[in-house]
Amino acid sequence: MGKRVSQPAIRDMRRLFKYVAPYRWLLIAASVLFVISSGLFLAFPSISGQLVNAVTGAALPFSPGEIMLALVAVFVLRAIVDIISQYLLSRAGESVTLDLRADVYRHLQSLGLSFYASRRTGELVSRLSSDVTVVRATLVNNVATLLSNALSITGSAVLILAVNWRLTLVVLIVLPVATLIAVLYGRAIRPLSQQVQDKLAESSSVAEEAISGVRVVKSFGREAHETSRFEAAARATFQSALRLATIRATFGPLIGLMFFFALLAILWFGSQEVSAGRLSAGDLVAFLLYGSIIATGVGVLAQIFSQLQEAIGATQRLFEILDTPCDVCDRAGAQPIGVAQGRVTFERVTFAYESGIEVVRDINLDIAPGEIVALVGPSGAGKSTLFNLIPRFYDPTGGAVKLDGIDLRDITLSSLRANIGIVPQETVLFSGTVRENILYGRLDASEAEVIAAAKAANAHTFITELPQGYDTPVGERGVKLSGGQRQRIAIARAVLKDPRILLLDEATSSLDSESEGLVQEALGRLMRHRTTIIIAHRLSTVQIAHRIAVLDKGRLVELGTHDELLARDGLYRRLYLLQFAVADEEPAPLQPDPVAPRYAAADAPLRFPASTRPR
Repeated sequence: MGKRVSQPAIRDMRRLFKYVAPYRWLLIAASVLFVISSGLFLAFPSISGQLVNAVTGAALPFSPGEIMLALVAVFVLRAIVDIISQYLLSRAGESVTLDLRADVYRHLQSLGLSFYASRRTGELVSRLSSDVTVVRATLVNNVATLLSNALSITGSAVLILAVNWRLTLVVLIVLPVATLIAVLYGRAIRPLSQQVQDKLAESSSVAEEAISGVRVVKSFGREAHETSRFEAAARATFQSALRLATIRATFGPLIGLMFFFALLAILWFGSQEVSAGRLSAGDLVAFLLYGSIIATGVGVLAQIFSQLQEAIGATQRLFEILDTPCDVCDRAGAQPIGVAQGRVTFERVTFAYESGIEVVRDINLDIAPGEIVALVGPSGAGKSTLFNLIPRFYDPTGGAVKLDGIDLRDITLSSLRANIGIVPQETVLFSGTVRENILYGRLDASEAEVIAAAKAANAHTFITELPQGYDTPVGERGVKLSGGQRQRIAIARAVLKDPRILLLDEATSSLDSESEGLVQEALGRLMRHRTTIIIAHRLSTVQIAHRIAVLDKGRLVELGTHDELLARDGLYRRLYLLQFAVADEEPAPLQPDPVAPRYAAADAPLRFPASTRPR
């Protein structure tokens, strides 16, 4: 059992030290200075013993005053050496943790949506922050202490052996016992430490969810409930941390107590040696000081050993992320596609999530360049899944999705997604300025291009009326803006990207009438000359589509224009009647824009139908 636990730990620590390699010269320089510092410190007991001998009248070449000056010089020089060595070690340690944090975050960004579907945001943030902090503390603080104490203990052991071998045996009896205790404590500390980190991540997740959903919390008056949830998670963390603290609290003092008894034995036995004339008073003082250095050093090493167990647990959690394979990534031989024509083809596409239940089955659909296709169907029909397969948020478990006849898996992700723009139903803005959020569409865009994109999205007017114009902070997730304003900034972002394929998760369903009109007008401009796939939640908006694909239980059951589908006695007609019927009256057919067959009408002006929401 112990072997199975220790082998992964050793492997992870070796991997961790690979991060140290680029900064080895800083560590080597710091180590040399630590050797010098330890040597200076080891001179203290010997010089102190000489001082005692000089005071008691022994014939020495130096006076007590000169010996005192030597002690002062030793400690001043050691302080200077320690300052430099600590700085070098801290620089190396902070650099290592920066690289580790960057690698973990880079890998998080490379992972697909399936990874995030099974993880909580707070847990990932906790690993990225608190776990890396634990590793940093071990590298920066404990390595220096470990090296310094190891050198001091080794040097002291050699010197006490030279002073009196009989007294040395007393110290050597204690060391194996202390080592055994350290091993036993280490086995108890590591799982508890990992449990504390897990509980801390869980409480962070609870807090992150409640804070990000604060509007929902307050609208339902659930402040007390969320407080209780967090307190329960925090208390679980507290209980685990308390168990760990209890073990750690007894560890160091127990080791220290053992060496206290050893020092008492040294003091008693040493007094006998002085009385017998085999040891001078100064040598006894030096021996006691060296013994104290060993006792203190072993106690500190015991504490470091316990903290090392915590670092091993944190390191394992970090490498668990780094070892998570990328389920959607560039496969060997993938090529960039450049600017696509925009033909999207589903060939016998089937997809199942981890549960194994197929959510789309055997979908065949060819969308021509410039064509507008709406996906409709009941909840759970598979609309969002098809939507997510186009930018390769997921890969189909059967069949293939193609762009311009090329399997998406044979196209590099960066070039594929450079051709795709997404305007979601719930707009996500980042906590920067309006300009920074628009520039997210193309980071190297000029000021004139940003303004042109905002004008095309019907956003320029309201942006210029903001307190700081384009430099106005939008708040976290755009909280300082209205829903319609956020949507128009998202559209401006897509306009600036200028994609060949546009994915719209009906962006107007939650807006007021005025905002809806402005957003629809902006979307009309955005869709021209682009292949557009729309998830339609309200059937009043699908009439701008050249074709409508009707999904049910993961299958494509109908395909055609609005009029063609309405004329059939199929699912689309039933959904339409259910959504728009008033009393016993059947709704009058809505008149879509006159369009030529298929995608040839992509250049025609796009006019959204008037809203026909039930009243």
